[in-house]
Amino acid sequence: MNDLLNICLPCGLCCDGSLIGHVQLNREELPALRELLDIEDENGNGFFLQPCSKYCDGCSIYSQRPKQCASFNCGLLTSYEQNELDFDSAIEIINRVKQKKIAIEKNLVALNIKLKSESFYFKMVELKKVLQKIKSESSLTKKHIELTVDLEELDSLLTNSFGISSY
Repeated sequence: MNDLLNICLPCGLCCDGSLIGHVQLNREELPALRELLDIEDENGNGFFLQPCSKYCDGCSIYSQRPKQCASFNCGLLTSYEQNELDFDSAIEIINRVKQKKIAIEKNLVALNIKLKSESFYFKMVELKKVLQKIKSESSLTKKHIELTVDLEELDSLLTNSFGISSY
C-alpha cells in the first residue's frame, strides 16, 4: 500500500463526519448507490449525511464510492503530495485532530450537553450555537471555557492543515 493510502484510508476524517457534514450525489450515480447507502432525497437530488455507514477502518465501498468522495482531496493530502509535509508529520496532525475530537466528546459528556446530530461536523455547528447562548447568558464555567478552547483549536487545525472552512 502506498503512503497516500496509508494516510487517507485509516485517517477517515472526511468519512466519519469530522471534515464534511454530507456528501452530495449526482443523479446518474443514485441508482447504484441506493443499493449501498441510505440516501436522502431532495427534489430528485440525493445525498447522505456523514458519518458514512460504509467507513470502518477504511472505506468498504472504495471502488464504488460516490464521485464527490473520489474527487475530494483535503489540504493535508495536497501538502503531502507537494512534499510540503512528510508522512510522519501528516500522521501526527491526523492524530492531533482525533485526540482533540475525543477531548471535545468527553467535555460534552461531562457538561451533559446533548446534541442532535450524529455527524461530528454538524455537532460542532450545534455546539458553537450552544456555547454562544451559554456565553450570552453569562453562565460559562471553567469546563465550558475548556470546551470552547478545544473547539477553537480543532477549528484552527482543520482550517490550517486540511483546508476545511470552520464549523
